[in-house]
Amino acid sequence: MGGKHARTNSARVVVVVPAHDEEHRIGDTLAALRRQSVSADRIVVVNDNCTDRTGEIAEAAGATVLVTENNTARKAGALNQALRWLLPQLDADDVVLVQDADSALDERFTEHGLRHLRAGFGAVCGVFRGGPGGGFVGHLQRNEYARYARDVSRMNGKCLVVTGTAAMFPVGVLRAVSAARLDGTLPDGDGQGGVYDTTVLTEDNELTFALLHLGHRVVSPAECALETEVMESWRALWRQRLRWKRGAVENLVQYGLTRVTWKYWGRQAFTALGVLVSLAYLTTLGVLAVTGEVHLEPLWLWLSLIFVVERVVTVRQRGWRRMLLAASMYELLLDYFLQACHAKAYLDALRRAQRAW
Repeated sequence: MGGKHARTNSARVVVVVPAHDEEHRIGDTLAALRRQSVSADRIVVVNDNCTDRTGEIAEAAGATVLVTENNTARKAGALNQALRWLLPQLDADDVVLVQDADSALDERFTEHGLRHLRAGFGAVCGVFRGGPGGGFVGHLQRNEYARYARDVSRMNGKCLVVTGTAAMFPVGVLRAVSAARLDGTLPDGDGQGGVYDTTVLTEDNELTFALLHLGHRVVSPAECALETEVMESWRALWRQRLRWKRGAVENLVQYGLTRVTWKYWGRQAFTALGVLVSLAYLTTLGVLAVTGEVHLEPLWLWLSLIFVVERVVTVRQRGWRRMLLAASMYELLLDYFLQACHAKAYLDALRRAQRAW
């Protein structure tokens, strides 16, 4: 499954794609891998409890298909099985690219990722944009992802999480994570030295903490771009974001307050404050509307104007039509939706409510 150009370094690149019932997307995912400017030496599709034709399609496309055995730990468990089989076959300077089955890499993703790994980074992850579909909720996610990409670009690739959409790691780094889990330096994950922690809701966020605590640098360069699937409904988006948010909070509790996590604790505190401010704001508006005492103060008008400008400017990547539309402030719907999701995640974490993937 070669790309257009051969590699200029001796490190092998192996792609691992965990997949559960992805027959409608796996073909596009593998086609994008075949179009890479730097070819992969091997592509492994991890067939995790699939009940459809995912494995057949992947095999027909030239990928090696690895079927998981008795995996109940979802993506993290599937990846651990694949890496436990694969890592002993590779050299320390070889590279593993882990990619979601519902994502498609831009043509030079691997090329740019290798360049950053050679510069000394312990992980390189992608900057993603939202794929088509999903109606209005899909549109909102595409705007959200465009703003995220803009923020990462303005910070020169500095990222909070090594996202699971697509990430590249030197084999030596993954082995170091496994060893650190076995010797107690890091949380033990699956208890067998698995690279991914199977006990958490957000295995990618936890792996980021693991890498940073071991002293590795991570980066999300703008050149490493890809397209990923958007949630098709409000219900699906709620479940996804509730899992992400609660998982992030529980990862912080898992690691405690450290030289790495204090910034993440600060962000959570800022988010919690935002939830409280939004609640107070909406409550105040409701009370004023009922009592008929609504007054337009110049201060609030200026603050609202600043917010409108921010919404317009930060979606520039999606074109002038989206910029004009953003001025209507219709995206407040998503903002308050996410605020409610954050509040629910905090309450669930505090109450230790039953988890849901």
